[in-house]
This record gives sequence, C-alpha cells and structure tokens, in this order.
Amino acid sequence: MRFRPCIDLHRGAVKQIVGGTLRDEASPETNFTAEHPAEWFAALYRGDNLTGGHVIQLGPGNVEAARAALAAWPGGLQIGGGITAENAVAWLDAGASHVIVTSYVFHDGLVDDERLRRLAAAVGRRRLVLDLSCRRHGSGYLVVTDRWQTFTREAIRPELLDHLAGFCDEFLIHGVDVEGRCRGIESDLVAQLGRWTPIPCTYAGGISDMADIDAIETLGQGRLDFTVGSALDIFGGRKLCYRDVVTRYGSRRC
Repeated sequence: MRFRPCIDLHRGAVKQIVGGTLRDEASPETNFTAEHPAEWFAALYRGDNLTGGHVIQLGPGNVEAARAALAAWPGGLQIGGGITAENAVAWLDAGASHVIVTSYVFHDGLVDDERLRRLAAAVGRRRLVLDLSCRRHGSGYLVVTDRWQTFTREAIRPELLDHLAGFCDEFLIHGVDVEGRCRGIESDLVAQLGRWTPIPCTYAGGISDMADIDAIETLGQGRLDFTVGSALDIFGGRKLCYRDVVTRYGSRRC
C-alpha cells in the first residue's frame, strides 16, 4: 500500500472541496484554498519521488494550472477532468503518465464499451485509469458521474471491475459521501475493493488520521493504495502531517 498525492484544481487554484457539493450554479463547500500554485505541489511530490498521484480539473478554468503541474513533474502525475478520446493524447503529450476518465465512458447510466474501446485505442490500456467514484445506494454503491451529481445504474461489483479491468491500468475510486469531510472512511467500500479489485486501485474519501490509513490497509488486505487531501497539513489539515505520511507510505508496497 502506498500514498498517492493529489492536486485538485478549481478555477485555476489548488483547493480541497467537500465531495458532492460541486455544481455549476453555486460555489462548492471548500475546506482549503492554497496560496501556492499547482506546480509548487507537483515539485514537492517530485522531490519526494511520489509517483502515481493525480491532478483533477474540477470544472472549467483549470487547463493552464494543470499543464503547469504536469510540466513540473513530467511522467509523475495522472490527469483527470473532462478527458475524452479526442483530447486524451494531448494530455499525455503534456506530461501526464495516465489519463483518468469517468463521465465519458458512461451513456444512459451504463458503461459504453464502444467509448471504452475508443479510449483504449487512443492511449493504450496501460495509460488509462478509470474513475469509478461512487455513492451509497441501498446496500451497495453506485458509480456517479457529472461531478458526482448523477447516479449511474452501474454498481461496484466484481463483474463490473473484472470487465473494466480489460480496458485500463488502474481504478481510482472516491467514496463521495465522505470525501472531504475528514470523518472516517467508507469501510464497507474499502473492504469490497480489497476483495474484488483485479488491478491496482486507489481509494479516497474521509481519511482523517493515521488510524484511518491503517484501516484501509487492514480492510483492503494491503491491496489498495490511498490518496488523502483535506486532512493533510499541506492542505490546512491538523491531524495528518504530510512528511509522516510520505515517510511511512511514500514508496511502500505490501
């Protein structure tokens, strides 16, 4: 298990936003807005040799900041937000190691295999990450799209993960209901992913302290990586020291 760092961009600034509050018509609930630009965080991660982190564009106005971050750590960061088969290669050319895709591969609430094939053909399976961020629905979790506002009809289940693993290199999965709230992880989701994921998978959502990270390692059977934002001191948090997380999980594999 290892730490995957993040750079979340909103209107060109690095921010930490509460999951599910991002909408076109209103300002999202924001935990933190950085004074440093995106490339400052990318350079920090590069100095600590943290690979496999992600830059996420939360809406419009983030292209310049995203490109600056990728240029500061070429090959060290993945890029997500508005990625399609038409623009994916350009982001790889800009320095991203992988493109992260969510909404584009869903149509009428279901996975669109034709779009998946188009993406995999454009960038190659080994450079594609599928974001299957989800919200609780009944006893399970449904994938959500459109800035986590729209429920699909696709549930997180072994059959879905096995099918999608044939098209991509990794999964990135946020527990949206707890994302940004620093009140604990989605334990049931973490346990399911630890049992079911057939490829590398990064979990995000609700981490507040080192005990939550330890719980991910235990419940996920050491098979999941993790990302954490709002709880870290570099993003205004008070319970998790970035340097401690890097020291313990920066390059660790179980």
